[in-house]
Amino acid sequence: MAVDPGHPFPEISNLSLNLAIRVHDPEDGEQRFARLKLPPSLPRFLATEDHRRLVPVEQVVAAYLHRLFQGMVVDEHHTFRVTRNADLDLEEEDAEDLLEAVEVEVRRRRFGKPVRLEVPAAMSEQMVDLLQRELEMDDEQVHRQEGPLDLSGLWSVYALDRPDLKFAAPLPLDARALTAPNGVPADFFAVLRRGDVLVHHPYESFTTSVDEFIEQAANDRKVQAIKVTLYRTSGDSAIVAALIRAAEAGKQVVALVELKARFDEENNIEWARRLERSGVHVVYGLVGLKTHTKIAMVARAEGDAIRAYCHVGTGNYNARTARIYEDFGLFTAANDVAIDVQNLFNFLTGYSRDVSYLRLAVAPDHMRHDLISLIRGERPAPAGHTPRGRGRIVLKMNSLVDPEMIDELYAASADGVQIDLIVRGICCLRPGVAGLSDNISVRSIVGRYLEHSRLYRFANGGGPGTPSLLMGSADMMPRNLDRRVEALVSITNPVLLERFDDVLATLLADDRLAWTLVDRTWRKVPTVNDIDCQLELHERARSWSSQARSNPRPAEKY
Repeated sequence: MAVDPGHPFPEISNLSLNLAIRVHDPEDGEQRFARLKLPPSLPRFLATEDHRRLVPVEQVVAAYLHRLFQGMVVDEHHTFRVTRNADLDLEEEDAEDLLEAVEVEVRRRRFGKPVRLEVPAAMSEQMVDLLQRELEMDDEQVHRQEGPLDLSGLWSVYALDRPDLKFAAPLPLDARALTAPNGVPADFFAVLRRGDVLVHHPYESFTTSVDEFIEQAANDRKVQAIKVTLYRTSGDSAIVAALIRAAEAGKQVVALVELKARFDEENNIEWARRLERSGVHVVYGLVGLKTHTKIAMVARAEGDAIRAYCHVGTGNYNARTARIYEDFGLFTAANDVAIDVQNLFNFLTGYSRDVSYLRLAVAPDHMRHDLISLIRGERPAPAGHTPRGRGRIVLKMNSLVDPEMIDELYAASADGVQIDLIVRGICCLRPGVAGLSDNISVRSIVGRYLEHSRLYRFANGGGPGTPSLLMGSADMMPRNLDRRVEALVSITNPVLLERFDDVLATLLADDRLAWTLVDRTWRKVPTVNDIDCQLELHERARSWSSQARSNPRPAEKY
């Protein structure tokens, strides 16, 4: 595509890989500019015949530019890439049909306002200026970088048949509590009537636990209803297939599909339409809020009552990411959790106000207050009050950003509370500042699995000297606490707490994958004991039965 008075600068689609080319006419010496879009249908890296070398596709194309610009001299060519604003500009309150409104915005997003221009370090200032001028971008939005652009193409390198270059990760195990002695899946409903079951992915299989739970519910004649939230799911989702079969068999099936899950909007629109065509009741959550919580409920007729079986997780109902994302899931038939999950679904699918919960902390209504109360509960009791016990907080999350939560942790540290933070990504808290955060340590685990679970442990959360732990979908970020529907479930059973404590202790002992935050800089933890927490947790999963006998009360009227 030439750029001159007769050929306007072309629209550059979001994240497309392009060549910026400067040529001149040897007869009159006039310089000209052209843009060439590299076809997304081509592999990002091309292999030589012996598969020993990979060449970026732009180098191969560039070698033949003389065929495209015959009679011209190619002076300069460089790749560039434009990132456009991916936020959906939705007026949810005014939308008559949220599904159609999201579809329109997704189509518009390909050509949203440019926010970043990626160019190689060697690109000339003349060419950068031209791109900036045509794209109307500031200097701050230009990112020069060494190496190839669009490194997502490295998945094609990973796909090469070279097992000698890959992690030899053990295969996920079937959770012992959910597996019969002959190795086939147990009757989940019979197992859960005996007590809660905790699964830890990817060490324990998502397919034979979460997928199997929904599969058994779809096939069980006594199951009357299935409800589930879907934020992100895989293209070959066994859960979606089971929900469709259940609806076609006459069960009441409710799927809350979050249409605004960033970059999964198109997938979720497709799932929503498929589910609706099959008779599933599809809802899209609450206006102005994303539904990010990971909950499922199965209602089963047992005698003259209905018993609810629930799953509360830290990760998406996505079998593909469950192989590389670390997450927890709680299966339970406990009545207090069932009542909470039922109330939460009623809130999401109907009209409710001032809903109270027994075991769940739910955002945006109560979670911020609940977490602040737990943090303050670890601080020394005022004079004349009952001692609270020695304060200790261990928190594991993806991001720590919320200013109010950070201030509460600073205040607890200043009062002598020992705080250990395991933060995978963004951390806006500064540990080790004298008088402010002396008692706070921050570490990040970077290994073969993405540490995705959110765990919040408080030494006195269940009363003086009695620990409690919450697990669920929410990070300590304003968007999670204030602008999303999130749920954390309180774990009080000593057997399950023992396993969580073992996991957290293993993460804090790691010295092969761990990095620590010092003076706003991440530094690798020195390897002394040679502990790889992820390999260690694979082995621990073999021995944990993962079931806590809780003797839930009899089924109640539903």
